[in-house]
Amino acid sequence: MRAEKQILTKEYVVRLNASPFFIVVNYKGLKVSHMTELRKRLQKAGTEIHIVKNSIFRIAAKESGVGELTAELAGQLAVVTGQKDISAAAKTVKNFGAEFDKLKVQFGYLNNQRLEQAAIVALADLPSLDVLRAMLLGLLNAPATKLVVLINTPATQLARVVKAKAEKSQNNFRPLGSGSDKQTTTT
Repeated sequence: MRAEKQILTKEYVVRLNASPFFIVVNYKGLKVSHMTELRKRLQKAGTEIHIVKNSIFRIAAKESGVGELTAELAGQLAVVTGQKDISAAAKTVKNFGAEFDKLKVQFGYLNNQRLEQAAIVALADLPSLDVLRAMLLGLLNAPATKLVVLINTPATQLARVVKAKAEKSQNNFRPLGSGSDKQTTTT
């Protein structure tokens, strides 16, 4: 293998090992302006796309521990990698593919587990990681909130009863020696 190819292979091995996921897409028919737009959108999602020669990527995948990808790598392929949320990357790729009808998801890997096209589309339909975390915290917080309300309810009700009784006693209280309570003595 030539020195340039060895350098590119090492670069892709480093990129694959640094990323918890990658998505392989076929970009056949995309114009340069569309690819530039896709790069911008993926960058906003914390990911990046690289056009890669199939033979070099095949070797890099094997060296990074993904496995043999001989049959899967055919056509004009690009690889999406990132450090953050795979669902954000999958959502960006899916939406872009629907918009321009040229970008096709082939397959992907998440933590060295193969993902077929349907699984990547399912990941794209999930809410973002931050939204999922918020939903989980809401679910965890709801029982605690209900427990506090449940514990405080008897005390609150008791306090209301005592307050109502005190207010009622004050309204019914008439000091001694006032108007109608006076007794008259007759001799």
